[in-house]
Amino acid sequence: MRVFPWGFWLLCVASAPARGDSGSKARSCAEVRQLYGAKGFSLSGVPQAEISGEHLRICPQGYTCCTSEMEENFANKSRSEFEAMMKEAGRSVQAILTAQHRSFDSYFQDLLNKSEKALYDAFPSLYGELYTQNAKVFKDLYSELRRYYRSSNINLEEALNEFWTRLLERLFKLLNPQYHITDEYLDCMVKHAEQHKPFGEVPRELKLKATRAFIAARSYAQGFLVGSDVVRKVSQVSLSQECTRAIMKLMYCPHCRGMASVRPCNNYCLNVVKGCLANQADLSTEWKYLMDSLMGVADRIDGPYNVDTVIGTIHMRIAEAISNLQENKDSITSKVFQGCGNPKISTKGSSSEDKKRRGKVTLEAKSSAQALEMLVLDAKGNLTALKTYWITLPSSLCSKKVMASSASDDRCWNGMTKGSYLPEVMGDGLANQINNPEVEVDITKPDMTIRQQIMQLKIMTNRLGNANIGNDVDFQDTSDDMSGSGSGDSCPDDVCGKRLSKSPSTRQPETHAIPKQSGHGVHGASSRSLPSASLLLLLLWVAVFAPQHLWR
Repeated sequence: MRVFPWGFWLLCVASAPARGDSGSKARSCAEVRQLYGAKGFSLSGVPQAEISGEHLRICPQGYTCCTSEMEENFANKSRSEFEAMMKEAGRSVQAILTAQHRSFDSYFQDLLNKSEKALYDAFPSLYGELYTQNAKVFKDLYSELRRYYRSSNINLEEALNEFWTRLLERLFKLLNPQYHITDEYLDCMVKHAEQHKPFGEVPRELKLKATRAFIAARSYAQGFLVGSDVVRKVSQVSLSQECTRAIMKLMYCPHCRGMASVRPCNNYCLNVVKGCLANQADLSTEWKYLMDSLMGVADRIDGPYNVDTVIGTIHMRIAEAISNLQENKDSITSKVFQGCGNPKISTKGSSSEDKKRRGKVTLEAKSSAQALEMLVLDAKGNLTALKTYWITLPSSLCSKKVMASSASDDRCWNGMTKGSYLPEVMGDGLANQINNPEVEVDITKPDMTIRQQIMQLKIMTNRLGNANIGNDVDFQDTSDDMSGSGSGDSCPDDVCGKRLSKSPSTRQPETHAIPKQSGHGVHGASSRSLPSASLLLLLLWVAVFAPQHLWR
């Protein structure tokens, strides 16, 4: 009869919660209370010591310092904090790309402004009425060049052709004031202009060189803006519910378990972030193409297309063209008269203004080639560094923001307890997350906002490819052409198909370093959790039937 109390004692021991690392005394929740209050939440209802965690829906259901309300608040906080991390990382990339655009844009605009100013300063004394009566023609040319560079939908070749046509009409009348030249006569003259080449080879050469330089320059500048805009829009994509749960488990569940000083395992963090940023990683291929294309055009700008010389000497080429017309005035006039007939003599007296202004033009251009070379070198360095941004973002966030432990640490937070993390690290991109043990990702539903931005990268890369070989392309804003936004979670299940994700109550067990309870001395969660039903039944059998066996 003395053995019955022994069996009863076994049953009582089995029924008591195991608290291997802290004895029978409930641990204090002071650290969690301090963190919770620091995050701006009320401490009302926050436990002073650990309580049983059956109510938890995200964190492991062992002893905990978190109530259901605290878990929900921490989940929302982790979501907002992770989204802020994403935006902060994106802003640093945006800042680099915007700075590169600003530097090149300032340089290019300065080239154009200096050329225009040099023309305004020199032409009045060089050409007199030839310039003063036609100043608007020159002003309109530079205005059109700026409009083209700023991505206005105009044809640069047509704009240059229009300039030379207008200039020829005005100058021909001024160089032949003794004749009454009608608009119809000017139309005839213009038709013969290509054959007579009144400005020499300057129009053809300038059109070829300036067109290539402007195409490259505006595509290059636009590429930085498109890249920055893609980062901005992608950084604003909201996290899915599955990702919010995983981020909460990564960042705040160790606090609820009383392990505030334990840092997340590095590979565990990588799997969580790679799952959350699976769609973002799919930007990587087109992003690399954009960076490479920008570097290719940069080489053209500082090389064969010689932007510094071509843009900085536009005024000199125009002066050269006018001098050609002045020097060959008589032969050109004769050829025009042969083709279009002799115009009527004007009643106005002739002017000798052109005679006083003739002479070889000697204009100088200040080279800024060294400044361009430095700009290109700086840009290429930054573009090279940014090429891997999207696929290195998870490791960057884990090491710098989440403060994950080293990869070899076997005493880190693995999502369940303090220990090692065994699952392998997933690959990059949506397709590689099908077996992600931390975030349930529906690989059949790519995020539409991010797919739209992938398309924007493709379009811009194509423009840069054309610019690299001197082909012009129309710049049109297609950023809002595609419908759909957000993270793709608003698609109804009956339309898009059943999700792979499951509700908290039906989720499959996650694979961690901790094996299932098997009696082999598992540390952490298994030693702090309530005894299983099978163990209770076993010990109950021992308590009831063992005394009978011993009595015999």
